[in-house]
Amino acid sequence: MDEIDGKVIDLFATEPRLGVLEASRRLGIARGTVQARLDKLAAAGVITGWGPDLSPDAMGYPVTAFLTLEIRQGSGHDAVAAHLSGIPEVLEAFTITGAGDMWARVVARSNADLQRVIDLVLTEPGIERSTTVIALATQIPYRVVPLAREATSRTPLRP
Repeated sequence: MDEIDGKVIDLFATEPRLGVLEASRRLGIARGTVQARLDKLAAAGVITGWGPDLSPDAMGYPVTAFLTLEIRQGSGHDAVAAHLSGIPEVLEAFTITGAGDMWARVVARSNADLQRVIDLVLTEPGIERSTTVIALATQIPYRVVPLAREATSRTPLRP
């Protein structure tokens, strides 16, 4: 990634509905260059999607919690991940090191509904134990643009 990639990323991250022609006008580079950069960044996996960012809170899920799951030895992470992927309130899950085996970020309509979500998560026989932490407030929302700015201000990456 280089400085032009950074400018393209920054512009489209700020205004994802912007057209390529308008982006080329604002950046002062050819339309074909903007499109080629977008295509290159998507092919490299830097740009992972163009969908709208959604707010669980605005959709009626104001409670966010993080579950630390301990997985029964020999059960495997894949079976647990497959189970979690079938639960709409599970937004993401990660295998981890440390006290647990997997973290899952979940949302719920209320604290009582969170209990329902946790109970549903725990129906997977491979999960031995779960601990839950409820998020009180979002201090820094998920973001990647500052990282992209940092990455493009340094030496370009090798392909």
